[in-house]
Amino acid sequence: MTFGDAPNAAASAGGEPQGPIAPEGGCPGSFFTSRKWTFADSMLVIHDFKGRPLAQFSYVGGHFEGHDKTGGALTLSRPQ
Repeated sequence: MTFGDAPNAAASAGGEPQGPIAPEGGCPGSFFTSRKWTFADSMLVIHDFKGRPLAQFSYVGGHFEGHDKTGGALTLSRPQ
């Protein structure tokens, strides 16, 4: 997944940072439908093309840990 930003338009109406997501081949589960991220209340939320949350994460020790909409555990990190 590639996370982007939208300079000068990066905040939602509520003021939270947000941006687009470009899913790549091999995304697990329904993450191929991801289109947008938001960051609010110290949580990164990934949304699908209809704006529904797919997963939410907290920043822990240099990466994001969280769960998907079914409660499955997830880790999100940059490749080294």
